[in-house]
Amino acid sequence: MSCAVKLLDAVLFFFFLVIAIVTPLFDAQTCLPKEYYPKVLVDLKSWYGNEYGDYLVMEKPSFFVGLVSLELCVLWPLSVVNLYGLISRKSWFGTTCLIYGVSMATSMVAIIAEIIGSNRASDTLKMIYYPFMGLSLLAVLRGLLSSSCETRTVGSGKRPLLAARKKRA
Repeated sequence: MSCAVKLLDAVLFFFFLVIAIVTPLFDAQTCLPKEYYPKVLVDLKSWYGNEYGDYLVMEKPSFFVGLVSLELCVLWPLSVVNLYGLISRKSWFGTTCLIYGVSMATSMVAIIAEIIGSNRASDTLKMIYYPFMGLSLLAVLRGLLSSSCETRTVGSGKRPLLAARKKRA
């Protein structure tokens, strides 16, 4: 089990690193003014939208802007925190990973439902969004695995405080 968790951690490390870099530079352009970004990043986003037919990025429907705002305000900081927690082996990493995965999966369900239901998305565009759903589910799995894999000690060797008071009385 430990080997599987280490492999999962390696995959999630790469995922969180990509999210930590891409979200403020690329995704945030959906809800922030273009003037905040250098021309090269604005051009890169336009190229991506045109090349892959990502109508969500180009047309900016309200629900998509809301989901990107959620990503910028909640998921991006969590990805940075998860990177730190993963590198330093913090005990809370599983919890923040679970929070991240559930939130991202919720957003991806809305996006994937839109691209499938609209019949406007190419297979290539679907193949761009599907891995994010898979990676969010891996984050949920990692969050659940951390709580089931921890070694728990039954007692600390000390008597409970209540029992100590009863004995003195």
